[in-house]
Amino acid sequence: MIKRFAIVLALALASTSVFAADSYAVDPVHSNVAFTIRHLVSKVTGKFDDFSGTVNVDPKKLATSSVDFAIKVASIDTGNGDRDKHLKSGDFFDAEKYPEITFKSSSVKAAGKDKYSVAGTLTMHGVSKLVVLPVQFGGFGKDMQGNEKAGFELSTKLDRKEYGINWNKAVDNGTLLGDEVAVSINLETSKKK
Repeated sequence: MIKRFAIVLALALASTSVFAADSYAVDPVHSNVAFTIRHLVSKVTGKFDDFSGTVNVDPKKLATSSVDFAIKVASIDTGNGDRDKHLKSGDFFDAEKYPEITFKSSSVKAAGKDKYSVAGTLTMHGVSKLVVLPVQFGGFGKDMQGNEKAGFELSTKLDRKEYGINWNKAVDNGTLLGDEVAVSINLETSKKK
């Protein structure tokens, strides 16, 4: 009898912790995914226009949060159609073969006031790697319609060659493109009803 009670209690506590988390969907209208890469003697910026994701958040225990995020590679936009077409080709992202960049978290650790280290698997160009992303929590709030919101932002750097994106050209002073890509993601999310 005591053993049965212990099992029921454990299940009740487990279900309570599961349901304590709220799900927030990325609001693409108020979010952005951008990147910067060195080109010759300057830098080129770009963005992805089509992305989605869900963040599961327990407001009382942010470190128990999780995130699933996906970017449609074909939505890349650098402000130049020819360059975007090249970036979608097999020389770079190969959007037809690898249509998405995805991130799925595996753990979240506090790293200071409203700062978290989010570990997970980043998959790009068919290559999956464990990464740790520095995430700043922007807080909770409500919009003018009373919808509950939560904000998150991150800035990090990735080596494109680690994901098999190797295309480059030799020029007089080195190479045309840098290997390091600066990534900036700002997310406003809406609590699912």
